Amino acid sequence: MKRTRRRRPTDPNLAIGYVRVSKDEGQVSPDVQRGLLERWAAERGKRLIAVHQDLGVSGATRLDRRPGLVAALADLQVHGAGVLVAIHRDRFARDRHVAAELEFIVTEQRARLVALDGTGENDSPEDVFQRALFDALAQYKRLWTKVRTRQALAHRRAEGRVTGPCAPYGFAAQGKHLVPAESERAAAARAAELAETGASLRAIGRQLSAENFIPRGRAWHTESVRRLLRLSEDRTVTS
Repeated sequence: MKRTRRRRPTDPNLAIGYVRVSKDEGQVSPDVQRGLLERWAAERGKRLIAVHQDLGVSGATRLDRRPGLVAALADLQVHGAGVLVAIHRDRFARDRHVAAELEFIVTEQRARLVALDGTGENDSPEDVFQRALFDALAQYKRLWTKVRTRQALAHRRAEGRVTGPCAPYGFAAQGKHLVPAESERAAAARAAELAETGASLRAIGRQLSAENFIPRGRAWHTESVRRLLRLSEDRTVTS
């Protein structure tokens, strides 16, 4: 008769903290998040064993690409902790599929996700619905932020203004505005001429180097040549 393996019981008074910040959100700093988690643990009589963090990581990033969250899940199992806690549920995920996967993993370990804002902590139908609604709303906000950011950048580019730390190839930053960089535009024109002969991206890159056209990076790669050709009219080349 096959014996079933008993799962290790978890302690609801042991907690693992999780902190996340991304590059494109106005958000609470890691230190403040950590402080809020420590205060929550003290007020609730919980033992906060460890706090793991992912910095500069989007809420839509897959779980296996978040070293901080992977470490938190490992600690959850090693210590038999019953709680994985963050200040807001959207610190865990801002994508409903990622949130559902995390919820499943934590539940399988007989633990639960807890947010300090109290979002759907229990298992009643109302709480389950609240969590699903919050995850969908967090995803909507993330996607809408991306749309607004793209629109703002497109507007700035249309006005000839700088939109990032580096000017696009073919331009140079002059204060807050972009001005043509003639040497780079000459490289783009030469690349277009070579493309018309049927030269591959690699061959174009080699020829540009031979003619002393200077790339932004260490060398002309296929992707940098492809971007260069976008300065001219679209052309089809083989790589």
